[in-house]
Amino acid sequence: MIVAEQKPFEEIKSLIADAERVLIVGCGTCVTVCFAGGAKEVAVLGSALRMATQLDGNGKIIDEETVQRQCEWEYIDPLEARLSNYDLILSLGCGVGVQTLAERFPTMRVVPGLNTKFMGLPVEQGVWEERCQGCGNCILHLTGGICPIARCSKQLLNGPCGGSQDGKCEVNPEIPCAWQLIWERMSAFGRLDDLLKIQPPKDWSTSRDGGPRRIIREDLRLPEGYQEK
Repeated sequence: MIVAEQKPFEEIKSLIADAERVLIVGCGTCVTVCFAGGAKEVAVLGSALRMATQLDGNGKIIDEETVQRQCEWEYIDPLEARLSNYDLILSLGCGVGVQTLAERFPTMRVVPGLNTKFMGLPVEQGVWEERCQGCGNCILHLTGGICPIARCSKQLLNGPCGGSQDGKCEVNPEIPCAWQLIWERMSAFGRLDDLLKIQPPKDWSTSRDGGPRRIIREDLRLPEGYQEK
């Protein structure tokens, strides 16, 4: 899941300062799970902004809407009928959601209410940790399902550095050494010999070096000129 956190309240106030009518749009998937941009967070933020702007002597019209997913046209298209009532959209979606809204509704100002952090998982109640950087060339089959790109502080591909002590990373003693975890998991599978194979320098061309990435499935594309009835 994509993990995000809400921007500081004062920063959000500054982002909507020159708007009189604001629509806060939440997202019902990833940012709902991490308690940053779901219907509850939208409602709380909307209430707080209405009270704060009134106390500042510049009360704003602030309405709320939460869609199932901000990152797909079909879920945000119903918003179009309402947009003439607003000066600005405050998105409580991830960075993809913000850009989807801006692209679909080019005449509307769209500002982010969240800071998108990483792709990860909830390891316990209220704690999320990064697990994937979307590098485009997955090697988890070589490392026991533990990603050294996302979880090793130095992104090493051939075992731990000299700073790993007692299973902890030298960057921060609270960070488990990813390669210690990899070693233990591969040992449990009886596949330590796999770790003796030297991995070449990573090919980062599948990551962000080549510009925005795109996946095309020709078998799923609609025929050219196709129009929905």
